[in-house]
Amino acid sequence: MSFRLAVLPFLLCSSLCSTAALAQEAPRPDAAAATDGSDIVVAANRAPTDADRVVASVTVLDKAAIDRTQDTSVADLLVRTPGVSLSRNGGYGTTTSLRIRGAEPDQTVVVIDGVKINDPSSPGGGYNFGDLLIGDASRIEVLRGPQSILWGSQAIGGVVNIVTPLPAKDLEGSIDLEGGSRDTVNARAALGGINGPLAWRIGAQAFTTAGISALALGTERDGYTNQNVQARAVVTLAPGISADLRGAYTNANNDFDGFSGDSAEYGLTRTFVGYAGLNVDLFDSRLRNRFGYGYTDTDRDNYDPEQVTQPQTFAATGRNHRLEYQGTLAVAQGVDAVFGVENEVSRFSTASSDFAPPFALGTPARGRAELTSVYGQLNLSPIDGLTLNGGVRHDDHSRFGAQTLFAGGASWVLPTGTVLRGSYSEGFKAPTLYQLFSEYGNRALSPEQAKGWEAGAEQRFMDGRFAIGGTYFERRSRDQIVYTGCSATTTEPLCFVPGSTTERRFGYYQNVARAFARGVEAVGRAQIGEHLSIDGNYSWILSEDRSAGRTFGNWLPRRPRDTANLSATYAFADAGSLGVAARWAGKSFDNAANTTRLDGYTLVDLRGELPVSSTVRLFARVENLFDERYQTIARYGTLGRSVYAGLRGRF
Repeated sequence: MSFRLAVLPFLLCSSLCSTAALAQEAPRPDAAAATDGSDIVVAANRAPTDADRVVASVTVLDKAAIDRTQDTSVADLLVRTPGVSLSRNGGYGTTTSLRIRGAEPDQTVVVIDGVKINDPSSPGGGYNFGDLLIGDASRIEVLRGPQSILWGSQAIGGVVNIVTPLPAKDLEGSIDLEGGSRDTVNARAALGGINGPLAWRIGAQAFTTAGISALALGTERDGYTNQNVQARAVVTLAPGISADLRGAYTNANNDFDGFSGDSAEYGLTRTFVGYAGLNVDLFDSRLRNRFGYGYTDTDRDNYDPEQVTQPQTFAATGRNHRLEYQGTLAVAQGVDAVFGVENEVSRFSTASSDFAPPFALGTPARGRAELTSVYGQLNLSPIDGLTLNGGVRHDDHSRFGAQTLFAGGASWVLPTGTVLRGSYSEGFKAPTLYQLFSEYGNRALSPEQAKGWEAGAEQRFMDGRFAIGGTYFERRSRDQIVYTGCSATTTEPLCFVPGSTTERRFGYYQNVARAFARGVEAVGRAQIGEHLSIDGNYSWILSEDRSAGRTFGNWLPRRPRDTANLSATYAFADAGSLGVAARWAGKSFDNAANTTRLDGYTLVDLRGELPVSSTVRLFARVENLFDERYQTIARYGTLGRSVYAGLRGRF
């Protein structure tokens, strides 16, 4: 990356700050910043932004919405939102993949309290939602469509932003305790307060379940445990200057089955996420600066107790170090800019056991990559209700050189209660360290590329008590990386270990795939009287393989073309609430050849709450009321009818 590109945001800032046009306070440049209400979206512009100024499709779930669903995992909550589908190879704790608008699971960026998290040691370099419980989350946002301008590599499908709260009182706390089917127990507690210049909060959670057999035809249960802790602290050092510390640690243990059936195998996953930052406000808060360091560390180990001589069968470590500067500048009334510079260093190590005695772990594969980025986005409101924005990002990858991306869009709020939106955006995803350096690696890979656009409208009635909306989108992807297996007799050079002409390997990664996705997302909500609220969404998403060959035109695996969600909640006056939620997914296919079909399914949940006092509520729910038998991955089981009950306290 050239020096001129690296200092561009600072030069822009200096020139604008010297003008007399500054007339408003800039939003804080922080994806974990506190928000004032449900009309604020953080993830879209990496700073608190009014929802009506966001040009892309965003779903925002506040604490009330999160509590109302009573969901335990983030994945189960997000699958209720438009354009999102899920696949899971078993019960709680198993590998869980989330797809936004038909993109690959590892093409979604996950952000927790402003820290971008992923596992560099996983094949796709993405994030496994299996260990992500809702915990102390106070706000979750789903941003759909390519978003690499502000969020960088991987944000082809979209962004999931999770925010934990800061305290609002001198001392406050919360507690959730529930139990239910399959010996499931879930306990969470948090405590926080404001002491002079210090605002702090710490939360902890323990989850355990006997589970179900990961394989649909298995007979023994595969259990799961998860213990996690999160903490945040903000110290005001001087007017306009504060220090910010955040951290989270997860320790999970999940049983799983082998390829041939029931087994005693299990996996351990330990994840640490840390952040330290300094916030500096200048020019009466018209220029806000954030200097931060983020660190993620994921360690995964698998064991098979039946292999007495060498029970460990797999070991992987992935680490990210991330330095970043981000600024937001209020140029004039209705004009603001977001800009920044980032440097990320990723490392990985993986080792697998041999397939024959003594099953020793092989020599670890290791790799390193560095990515330096500069980005900027300008937001304009030339007239009342109209917002225009445009952005550019330049990335310099240590192995793939330079990449420049562009995006732009508009949002227009009309006096009639109509909101019109349209945007164009680009995305890219660099090959993962695993795809480059593992035993299946190919160092000649190129980055994946994507371009997409969307247009939509929302109509609000009766002061927003009723609303309907729809969005059409398209996305084209090329150079997608796929795994190709090798036969025992092939002469394909890539089927041999690099540097050898005799030592074969099982397969390799290559750039061959092209994909096309288009679809419609329809949403609606209604508040009928003071007690009944209804909301729903329907998504039709065509995700096709456009690679040359026999699979051209086939459905991409595990992506139902049709999905729908509907929920209704009736709140009794001072006497709790009752609700019902239904989720429908149409058929899909488990493989690229479309020869293994996954049937559609419908799940119905019931839930209820009863206040015991002003601070304590009892709740209960029934998931999969009609005990639907279905699969999201062929051969793997899913949870049947489940009943849970507990209490929730907010003090």
